[in-house]
Amino acid sequence: MPDLEPPGAGPKRSPAVVTLAALYGTGGVVIGPEVAQRLGVAFLDRAIPASVAAQSGVPQEVVAAADERPRSRGQRLLAALARAPSLTGGPAQERWLLEEGAMRADIRRFMADAARSGGVVLGRGGAIVLREVPQALHVYLGGPRQARIARVMEAEAVDRATAERRVKANDWARREYVRRAYGADGDDPALYHLMIDATAFSVDACVELIVRAAALRTPRRADATT
Repeated sequence: MPDLEPPGAGPKRSPAVVTLAALYGTGGVVIGPEVAQRLGVAFLDRAIPASVAAQSGVPQEVVAAADERPRSRGQRLLAALARAPSLTGGPAQERWLLEEGAMRADIRRFMADAARSGGVVLGRGGAIVLREVPQALHVYLGGPRQARIARVMEAEAVDRATAERRVKANDWARREYVRRAYGADGDDPALYHLMIDATAFSVDACVELIVRAAALRTPRRADATT
């Protein structure tokens, strides 16, 4: 259930907007939905590619791949050819790359529109895309690499070597995506209002910190009725 304000608390708050940048092993995929539920807003992770796919008529997994898997031009082209055998080179290949760029733009627009009704965005450069939204709270979930590896080992029931590979690969992919998509350093503290060592707190504690901070960031609407 969403957090409710006590009777007589004054004008209602504007819908909360929270962006989460989460390193692998910090529990972002659990914390994000919990924060959204507490704030009474949508969780905008899976909804973003689904919406774009519905509007653009392309398979959802293709939109998700364009959004979440930072790759070189050659890697993107190979993946595109694997999904669409009719692309045989030349203009067809260039059209695919243009369409991928258009899908990225659609995702950014979706996120900006969703900010009007509130939401929690996990990843996807949300702190950059929604930096002009006045009430948005931008959160970074980090922690020491070894502590995150230990969490991955426990949560995913894998050995240390496997956990190390997953942490390394996912950290690289996240940073590379933000760099390629937005020309920014996704670990830059200047992008965030709140940076949490998520390995030092429980999931519930992280959720509580974020929910409280979001309430402090969200102004009350003087024209709203109680």
